[in-house]
Amino acid sequence: MIRTIRPDALNRTGFSKIDFVGSHILSVSQFDRHAIDQVFAAADSMVPFANRQRVTRVLEGAILGNMFFEPSTRTRVSFGCAWNLLGGEVRETAEIKTSAITKGESFYDTARVLSGYSDVIVMRHKIEGSVEEFASASRVPVINGGDGSNEHPSQALLDLFTIRKEVGDRGKSVDNLRIALIGDLRYGRAVHSLCRLLTLYNNVHFSLISPPELSLGDEYIEEMRAGGHEVVESTDLHGSISHADILYVTRTQEERFPTQEEAERYKGLFRLNQSIYTEYCEPNTVIMHPLPRDSRGNANELDNDLNENPNLAIFRQTDNGVLIRMALFALILDVADKIEDTARNVSWYTAKRF
Repeated sequence: MIRTIRPDALNRTGFSKIDFVGSHILSVSQFDRHAIDQVFAAADSMVPFANRQRVTRVLEGAILGNMFFEPSTRTRVSFGCAWNLLGGEVRETAEIKTSAITKGESFYDTARVLSGYSDVIVMRHKIEGSVEEFASASRVPVINGGDGSNEHPSQALLDLFTIRKEVGDRGKSVDNLRIALIGDLRYGRAVHSLCRLLTLYNNVHFSLISPPELSLGDEYIEEMRAGGHEVVESTDLHGSISHADILYVTRTQEERFPTQEEAERYKGLFRLNQSIYTEYCEPNTVIMHPLPRDSRGNANELDNDLNENPNLAIFRQTDNGVLIRMALFALILDVADKIEDTARNVSWYTAKRF
């Protein structure tokens, strides 16, 4: 039977009781700080392979089933890239219309069949809870690649990994972090998962900047405050970013709105550009975004004039996504300590990535 790591399997004193091997990864609620440290340690060890300095074949012969029933670029490709870098092969279902689900096949039947063809499955779907339903019938571990506006655990892990590195390079830590989350906080699943992970740390100050209609759900705010963290809600961008270590900007999740017309009302309300950054932010404030950023004129929540700003970390985030997803695969398939067994130096020219 495949295990799902549950919150009640965690020892909150800091030592995880969980065993990643063979487990589903469905929610950030499965993690404590020790489990996060395990993922991050494995991710750090993947840098030579993600940077194309070394090659490993530790997953040679293993097959990843990438099932993305909702549009994706970074998540789908980076999961596939991570698997390939460990030596495995990828099979993809990129649209729901190409699957038998359109013929009325149930998640149960689809899961039973496709888990016979794969060693791990990554799944994304527009309906909340769909990935967990699928995982309950799967014969192999399933990773949640995003289920509606609910969760995106691997995105939150890569975001936290990026935060730890960015503030660490500035002599700070995730404890006592000051983070401003900006934009669509109601439908942004990356925000939901990140907030829950950050509550595991100490004395985090959250500035939540959004239109009232797109504010973060009360259940998340209650969790944050119950953990002893300060939470301030605001509709004023300029007055809320002046003391932040991290600006985490999100786009309007137009695909979650009842109508396109309603979504259009919220686009472009909070725009960050170099002029605003220079005037209101501290010099080393880090800018993050789960991507894609909407660069259309009526949205443009993160202006292209920030592209040369050294504190823009959005592409370092995407690079880190490969490391985190390699780490999850290695831990789930119990090869984290076997990476070097089949490793060698590359034989081609490679540009430095990390």
